[in-house]
Amino acid sequence: MAVRIAVIDDERPARSELRHQLRELVPDAVIEEGDSGAAALELAGAGKYDMFFLDINLGDINGTVLVNALKNMQQDAKIIFVTAYSEYAVTAFELGVEDYILKPYDKGRLKKVLERIQVQRPSAGHQGQAVKPRPGKIAISNEGKTIFEDIDDIIYIETHNRGCMIHTAENGYYDGKSIGEFEKRLEGDRFFRCHKSYLINLDKVREVFPWGNNSFGLKMQGGEQEVLPVGREKTKVLRQLLGW
Repeated sequence: MAVRIAVIDDERPARSELRHQLRELVPDAVIEEGDSGAAALELAGAGKYDMFFLDINLGDINGTVLVNALKNMQQDAKIIFVTAYSEYAVTAFELGVEDYILKPYDKGRLKKVLERIQVQRPSAGHQGQAVKPRPGKIAISNEGKTIFEDIDDIIYIETHNRGCMIHTAENGYYDGKSIGEFEKRLEGDRFFRCHKSYLINLDKVREVFPWGNNSFGLKMQGGEQEVLPVGREKTKVLRQLLGW
């Protein structure tokens, strides 16, 4: 069945550009357009959609106000904010939308968002558990700022000074939240608590090998210089998750 997408923006050029990029990335999609909040509600009431690309600054109703109504009307639809203003990022995540995209549109960024939200399959070892919708990014409180990192770019998280260090291939961030809080946030996103002090991205595991006294160690893609421990009680589950 073809993916059904609604593009809601009060500016015709912006709608046309987004529609053009979506058509290139999802050729078989059914794409409808609306130029206002009222049009969005009309579309939502007339048929089922898989995705709503929703501009925040609409002429009649602010997109942040529309979110709850659209969620009630289209419970399975993914909502993605589109905006020219990065300061709305915090609002987007507070409202629980799937993601947000900044104007002018970047095709690579759009492709990444589509890949995330179109495929929501349970991972190995989690059969029967619902995989919750992914926000695509995670908010990190770092040095008085809120930084939004792509979940897929996180290699691992480790406890550090009553908080955590979040490691990506390019950066390391300190956040005062506990590793348990990050584990809860990332539940269903292919992250696994391999040790009481380490939360790993399973898709970044590069090597598993005997290490220490009857235990195992890991090396991660993008962080090969570090050896991460695997708790003995975690080994069996890790084997199932990795098919190892």
